[in-house]
Amino acid sequence: MSFASLRSARKSKESRSFVNPLAAQISPGTLTDPGSSPIEGIEGPSSTGDTTGSPKSPSYDVLETVSTDGLYKCLPSYLEVRQVRDAGRGIITKERQKAGSTLIATKPHVTVLSTTYLDSYCSACCGPAPETGLKRCTRCRVVWYCDSCCQNNDWPIHKDECIAIQRWASSAPSPDVAIPSDAIRCLGRILLTQQHRGLDSIWSKEINAMQSHRSSMQPSAVESHTHMAHSLVRYLGIANPAELAPFGLNSAGNLVDLISRFATNTFTLTSFSLTPIGICICPSIALANHSCEPNAAIVFPRSSSLPQAQEPLMHLMAIRDIAPNEQVVAAYVDVTLPRELRQKALQETYSFTCKCKLCTKRMAVDPRAAMWCPKLCGGICPVPTEEDNLTRCTKCNTAVTSADAVLDALRVGQEALDKASSLQIKEPAKAKHITTNMIPILTSANLTPSCHPLLAMTRLHQELLIADLPTSLTQQALDDIIRTTAKYSAGLSSILPEGHPVRGVALAELGKLLAVDEPSPPEIAGMPRGQARFPPSGPARLKLAYETLLKAREELVIGFGADGGGGIIGKEVRETIVRLEKELGVWTHRVKDAIEDARAAKKS
Repeated sequence: MSFASLRSARKSKESRSFVNPLAAQISPGTLTDPGSSPIEGIEGPSSTGDTTGSPKSPSYDVLETVSTDGLYKCLPSYLEVRQVRDAGRGIITKERQKAGSTLIATKPHVTVLSTTYLDSYCSACCGPAPETGLKRCTRCRVVWYCDSCCQNNDWPIHKDECIAIQRWASSAPSPDVAIPSDAIRCLGRILLTQQHRGLDSIWSKEINAMQSHRSSMQPSAVESHTHMAHSLVRYLGIANPAELAPFGLNSAGNLVDLISRFATNTFTLTSFSLTPIGICICPSIALANHSCEPNAAIVFPRSSSLPQAQEPLMHLMAIRDIAPNEQVVAAYVDVTLPRELRQKALQETYSFTCKCKLCTKRMAVDPRAAMWCPKLCGGICPVPTEEDNLTRCTKCNTAVTSADAVLDALRVGQEALDKASSLQIKEPAKAKHITTNMIPILTSANLTPSCHPLLAMTRLHQELLIADLPTSLTQQALDDIIRTTAKYSAGLSSILPEGHPVRGVALAELGKLLAVDEPSPPEIAGMPRGQARFPPSGPARLKLAYETLLKAREELVIGFGADGGGGIIGKEVRETIVRLEKELGVWTHRVKDAIEDARAAKKS
């Protein structure tokens, strides 16, 4: 099996966020310097003003059905929009939905690739470059397409976007900021499409009906939104307030509301294997409220049977059985984070406090904040905190006496994770140096594989190892990546439920790595045979790869859809399973023949 696809799949420009909205990607640091704005009155969100609804938060008190006024026609008959106490609108099931069923499948209103992926994915269908390569727009020389079909489909909007991109580049202070951020390009596409389709179109009404948190916005978001407003008017070439009117914006306040709706309702656009490649807006799926224990997840499975023009198709998948009259909830933030970090992220971006069971029910030990028993009895302990540094094993009741050392490791680990993540793209060698040195420190503090920041550090280290693979793959390099991937998968399995797409992808990655041909098995490399080791070698490794991929496919069929066989990644896993079955069959026959030959030799 080739390793190129795995290396390519890990070209993510930031530490993994598990299908979370783009809170981080719209911070001031991701935007280029806008210069002075020609529009007066853009000074950030005001503390007063109307919103399109109350802040979203999970609730179990479902009220009356809400009239959609002809909007959200992609919602199937078994779902309806209802008012949810303390959460505004929400999606409710009218019929029982099985795990692995598609709740909603629709094309997002707007999709935009991150700058990193503009030259490797099609800007229309968001698919990876075909074997024949992508075709670049000859005018802006920024946007690329699969073929003329995708280019023609995108031209009604790109026609004006192309001019805006060229305008931006002509005034950029340096080549590094010659391409506007994905946030600015996404906002630009929203306004250009509204102008193209009409302000009274269903498309525009669905955009304008999205929730805004302008009145409850956190102070930390004010600078970001102000910066974005300045950048957007510069990008569109708006010289005075009157030029906002064709876009349906009659004041600076309307512009701030648009940016607030964008920040609150933006989703991560991912590849079929969950690699973040951009951002998207989908008003119908944005109706789903948040829970840190979601019963649904958002994926882009892609299908070879689907016409290219219909891609990217966004799926809201049921990842567990959902009862009638139950609310459909997805995760807005990374649910592998501890409660305090999840709540902080939700407050900063969405202005609400989550009240799901995971956040309100006290757990004996949260695997996201757990360490092994100091006596190694097999039990676990909550990690100490500044407020409570007395912690005991839940199995043998042994007290943790190294609380200060654990707290130091957690603090330094978080700082190292932040630093390594910021260096991942531009200085990967330095980032890898940090993760290589930090993981043993966190492990020596007895943190479990699921504990933050060890889990996130392990994932980042895996990505860096794959990106740094030598041209000629060595046994040591392959085994190191397998061990790192196995630890990451084990950590996820302690947190995420069976069938969660992130967990399924992690298992698929591990299985594929185990299936890679060994460059120099232990007997050739001089390692003792028969010694217990991980990963195993030879037929034992193939068998483990086979078993891991079987488990991965079971979970992918849930996370990416039973009807589509788990999407493209499910198809790839199935093909690898078939190949491994043949290889294991050949090996079994050889062993059988060897045994029979040995018996025959003894008789003679």
